[in-house]
Amino acid sequence: MQSHFDLFRLPATYALDRDRLDAAYRELQNTVHPDRFAASTEAEQRVAMQWATRVNEAYQVLRHPVNRGVYLLSLQGIDALDATNTQMAPAFLMQQMEWREAIDEARAAKNAAALDGLMAELRRAHQGIEATLARLIDDAHDYDGAREAVRQLRFMDKLIAEVGDVYEDIEG
Repeated sequence: MQSHFDLFRLPATYALDRDRLDAAYRELQNTVHPDRFAASTEAEQRVAMQWATRVNEAYQVLRHPVNRGVYLLSLQGIDALDATNTQMAPAFLMQQMEWREAIDEARAAKNAAALDGLMAELRRAHQGIEATLARLIDDAHDYDGAREAVRQLRFMDKLIAEVGDVYEDIEG
């Protein structure tokens, strides 16, 4: 079976050209969208639906940084989110604790300005981990290092979502 990257005719790299991915997605969707097969046989409609589903799923995987990392590692036979591997760099864990404390403090103080600063810091850290992940997978082929970076990125996604929840709490 062809990979998600093959489906969109893109190189199998973490550093992905989002514009090319989006354009390839739109082109494929136009080709396989079930509405184009409304007058076709039931079998052809079913195949079109299967293709449209595959295109949508592949697009969702490749456009999301964590999912793309998990997928690329899976192509190497590596389960990036293996529940038995919970090791993280101590410095990253300490930083996580500091960020969580800052979130709790901003929540308690209902301080949107503090959340703004924290969100900017979290997004910068997220971008930094994404850049590291691209180097680890695309350049160094360090899949063990990439596995930890994917888990770190997943933690960052959760923190960013938590900050969004706190915004809703203090604004509501």
